[in-house]
Amino acid sequence: MARVKWLAAPSSHAWLEQAIAQPELLLIDHAHCERKAAGVALQLMFRYPADEQLGAVLSPLAREELEHFEQVLQLLQRRGIALRPLPAPAYGSALTAQVRKGEPERMLDSFLVAGLIEARSHERMALLAAHSPDAELRALYGELLASEARHFGLYWLLAEERFGRQVTMQRLEQLALAETQALIGDLTEPQLLRMHSVGVELGS
Repeated sequence: MARVKWLAAPSSHAWLEQAIAQPELLLIDHAHCERKAAGVALQLMFRYPADEQLGAVLSPLAREELEHFEQVLQLLQRRGIALRPLPAPAYGSALTAQVRKGEPERMLDSFLVAGLIEARSHERMALLAAHSPDAELRALYGELLASEARHFGLYWLLAEERFGRQVTMQRLEQLALAETQALIGDLTEPQLLRMHSVGVELGS
């Protein structure tokens, strides 16, 4: 299975099998994920308007996330699949709950949570790029890998520049464990499959 340095545990074979079995559902969720990622970048820009560097870095990131959303949306349209709302998995809210309320801790945690979500997306897209039986989907996920890795690296650099490597690494290790905890469990119903639904290999 693919390994991403910043994740505490890799995704499971079970998640990959579920994702391959329901490509249309995963594409719909993927579109929502790209749109949410753009929203996270914009939210941080609005939260810290005096931080000029933050705006300069996150504005292009938000645009790129929206471009990815449009790319996935176009693929859905070509396949005659309607974009519809999907109940979100507990993953996002579980990670958001880890963000501390006071500053500057809130800024650090926000950067690292956003980065961990990007890292998990990168890892799972790498699995799909390598194993999906659908050539068009392999190409899509493969094309997006570099930008997903770059996005996590960007959030890491924002954290390290403001808080130093030691503080950033210590908090990242804590949040990475929480990220893994949010993915422990078995999928109870096939229609609950998401890009960030449960499925990790513990002890790997």
